[in-house]
Amino acid sequence: MKIKTLIFSILLLLTFNAHSLEVTLTQGSIKPTPIAITDLYSTNSSALKIGKNISSVISDNLERSGLFMPINKKAFIQNNESLSNNPRFEDWKVIKAQHLVAGKINASENKIAIEFRLFDVFAQKEIIGKKYETNKNNWRRVAHIISDAIFKRVTGEGGYFDTRIVYVAETGPKENRQKRLAIMDQDQANHRFLTDGSYLVLTPRFSPNSQKITYMSYVNVNSPRVYIFDIETGQQEIVGEFPGMTFAPRFSPDGKQIVMSYTDPNVGNSEIYILDLATRVSKRVTDNSSIDVSASFSPDGKNLVFNSDRTGRRHLYIVDRNGKNLKRISREGGSYYTPVWSPRGDMIAFTKQEGGQFYIGVMETDGSNERMIAKSFHVEGPTWAPNGRYLMYFKEERTAEDGSGGTSNLFSIDLTGYNERLLITPLGGSDPAWSPLLP
Repeated sequence: MKIKTLIFSILLLLTFNAHSLEVTLTQGSIKPTPIAITDLYSTNSSALKIGKNISSVISDNLERSGLFMPINKKAFIQNNESLSNNPRFEDWKVIKAQHLVAGKINASENKIAIEFRLFDVFAQKEIIGKKYETNKNNWRRVAHIISDAIFKRVTGEGGYFDTRIVYVAETGPKENRQKRLAIMDQDQANHRFLTDGSYLVLTPRFSPNSQKITYMSYVNVNSPRVYIFDIETGQQEIVGEFPGMTFAPRFSPDGKQIVMSYTDPNVGNSEIYILDLATRVSKRVTDNSSIDVSASFSPDGKNLVFNSDRTGRRHLYIVDRNGKNLKRISREGGSYYTPVWSPRGDMIAFTKQEGGQFYIGVMETDGSNERMIAKSFHVEGPTWAPNGRYLMYFKEERTAEDGSGGTSNLFSIDLTGYNERLLITPLGGSDPAWSPLLP
């Protein structure tokens, strides 16, 4: 199903120096910034309803980030009609708002025009002013774009709200579980299934620069296929059929190649390969007797991180894309899996198993400053938000009846490890992948 593209024009943009929220995302908690998010003002009842919905989505987005504390609207002193002219900053200081979100909305036929402003209350000045014009059906998308603008201006970090999540939806008994691709907005809205469950799907991964995903599917146990699915058009193509076993294909940063682990029947062990999508020619990166899997590109495309059992236990390694300059980066106990490079290039997230417990961890690209930010009976499959400051993964809790795993669910967390959030999905979920910002 083709997804409607938001067409908007930014008619006004005013930016001033303001007090920015200093964010240091290390282990520990961050005190959220109080922010007043008012309903968009309108004299038109239809537009007023849409305006309230937009403000609600903005509030929910910022609250979920863990960095903002939206103030209860019942505490507001100045009304929206008065605010639509100019804010009375003293009224907002009284309720301890550090920032104020205000604006107007007008509607005509199927179009809406939205004026949005962000104020620094203590500096008593406007720090963002924008106007968007679009179709009424795109109101939620506008709310995400405004949320990103607020997040970036206040924190100094890139936004991540105008994004989507693709994952594997699971249902049925563990020994015969149906798995199909599903997609939703990052706030769990607009959920839909991409496949019908008639065949097994695994490890969906987004292209870093387009709304395409690559994933694995099995025609039968011995015939894994790698597909590319275009979300905009709904079309999919087979990249290749690989006898033996194929693991976790991922796109290169430019979207022109995929890296995957492939067990060549003539070789017998799993190695890392890079496949050119235009020529369908693959190049072998690793060449040894160990099992090398779960490769992920660095953001500049020059290096790969992967896990290997070449020292007995599974550890993380970095290698040039041509297979040279191999070095091990993980140093602690336990076994490491599913590494993925941050889009910022500064960190690597991974799954770790140690002492009967699973963890989601992060480390710097040289292996230093390793720390765990989530744990469970079974937790796996980290994926980065496009700003490189939030992660999503799936978690399977131990059941009380027999001590085995139960339903899997998706969770998000920031790098402090203190803002874990359950994502609500119609079915159980695993293997999430976070999209880049929508075009």
